Amino acid sequence: MLLRTMLITLGLVAACTPLADRLALSPLPSSLELRPLVGSAMIRTVSLPTYAAVEEIPFETADGLIVVREDILWADDPERAVTLILTRTLTDILNTDVGPDPWPFVGLPDVSVDVRVERMLGGADGTFELNGQFFVASEGAALRDTTHSFEITQPMADATLPSLARAQSAALLQLSEQIARTLGR
Repeated sequence: MLLRTMLITLGLVAACTPLADRLALSPLPSSLELRPLVGSAMIRTVSLPTYAAVEEIPFETADGLIVVREDILWADDPERAVTLILTRTLTDILNTDVGPDPWPFVGLPDVSVDVRVERMLGGADGTFELNGQFFVASEGAALRDTTHSFEITQPMADATLPSLARAQSAALLQLSEQIARTLGR
């Protein structure tokens, strides 16, 4: 009886707790079209810093502290969302088979791309920063293994979360185009 009462109480508390609003990260279209140097490419799950990998939205204050908004959450897991945006944009730019990890096609991809983000953060200074490295490993293509750094800065229209999401999408578009230039001509 006590267990039943506790479960009912927990259910009522959960029902009264308001759900957080969600903010979607949307891919931006690229006007870049390249001839692929590979037949296929796999984007490994993008590695994000801890503060950027959670569903709460981080923001850097003027004094350098990273704070999160708990009342508005990302609509998707950030690592999954970034991985899928890169996959979709590279597919559009290269017009070839690009898929996320785990590889959804039969056989192995020609190359795999491993993206390690060191900084992915909007700040009180009105900019969004996306910095890190990506690694292209050749599985079956005539490309050599390479390492590339990226340091992308996008202005934010204002300090609102939709502005931060738009700047992040623009930064991911730039990163996609940089990766595409290593896989196409």
